[in-house]
Amino acid sequence: MPKVFLSPSTQEWNQYATDGNEELYMNLLADRIEPYLRSCGIDFVRNDPERNVTGAISDSNSGNYDIHLALHSNAAPEALAGKLRGIDVYYAPKSIQSERLANMIANNLKFIYPLPDKVRALPTYSLGEVLRTRAVAVLCELGYHDNYADEAWLKSNLENIARNIVDTLCDYFGIPFVQAGPVRRGTVTTNGSGLNIRNYPSLSAPIIGSMPNGASMTINGETNGWYVVSYNGITGYSSSQYITL
Repeated sequence: MPKVFLSPSTQEWNQYATDGNEELYMNLLADRIEPYLRSCGIDFVRNDPERNVTGAISDSNSGNYDIHLALHSNAAPEALAGKLRGIDVYYAPKSIQSERLANMIANNLKFIYPLPDKVRALPTYSLGEVLRTRAVAVLCELGYHDNYADEAWLKSNLENIARNIVDTLCDYFGIPFVQAGPVRRGTVTTNGSGLNIRNYPSLSAPIIGSMPNGASMTINGETNGWYVVSYNGITGYSSSQYITL
């Protein structure tokens, strides 16, 4: 199953127009992203808030991640402070997959941002979190936090932004989006045989693991007769017909 390195900003010195700062609100956004990642069967690791960008890049590169997702909010140059609005999603210009993901995120955010013509995907030639990571990387600048209107939109739409971004990640990975819900426990209940774990909710999907009868697992989500399960380090889909909550 897919694995994401989730990297909210650690820039607590970037103050918002009224109150709060970039690190605070990007971490609040990441808090809301996590349940959706979990329910959709996307494994993730979050950056260490005590480490800087270089540390985040190093930690990301030390693992095997499919996507490095950096979360930020923007600020205008001093001469234009408070006057700019919009969302920029940055991609690595030499990576087809990075550009594809950035465009997918930008296009989906247009549905919830009040000025869709100001949402765009852009190449970057300087952002290390996009250019120096082994995983496919994008960096999202989710509005201008020095603009009162953008700040208000961001603060009041954290849940919508989180859902929107994870919905896009599911499209990118080719897996169904699963609404976040409570994490539950279940037990395999078969005629004695094992229960397969698959990488997609379909009987024709490849098998990535198995659980013996009576085994307990974590249930992260549910979609069309399938549970998103985690068992012995494996995350995937198993038929809900053979699992007792």
